[in-house]
Amino acid sequence: MSDVATWPGRAEDWLDQRGQGAWIAAMVLGFIAFWPIGLALLFYMIWSKKMFTGKSCKARRRAMKNSTGNSAFDAYKAETLKRLEDEQAAFDTFLKRLREAKDKSEFDAFMEDRAKRRSEAAGAEA
Repeated sequence: MSDVATWPGRAEDWLDQRGQGAWIAAMVLGFIAFWPIGLALLFYMIWSKKMFTGKSCKARRRAMKNSTGNSAFDAYKAETLKRLEDEQAAFDTFLKRLREAKDKSEFDAFMEDRAKRRSEAAGAEA
């Protein structure tokens, strides 16, 4: 591959190594030199999610949500969540057994009804 074809990839790697600030500086310089270049860099940064690589507010909120800073409460919370998950699994198992029992009783009733109709039809022919 020629050097002309590989320079965009090398430039991208170079900017990635230097972080988000380098991308922003390149975009600003692109706007200063020729505005379509800056605009193209802006669209590329948004499309490739290079604008949002740092810890966003959402990521910080998610990290704070997982830990309150109070180890006793965090342990209690983890234990309660584990207990609730176990209860959910037990309830799901119960519902499955209940559905299977209902299906079996409906099938047995169908088979009895079928056998009764068959015996009635056989009795009517004789």
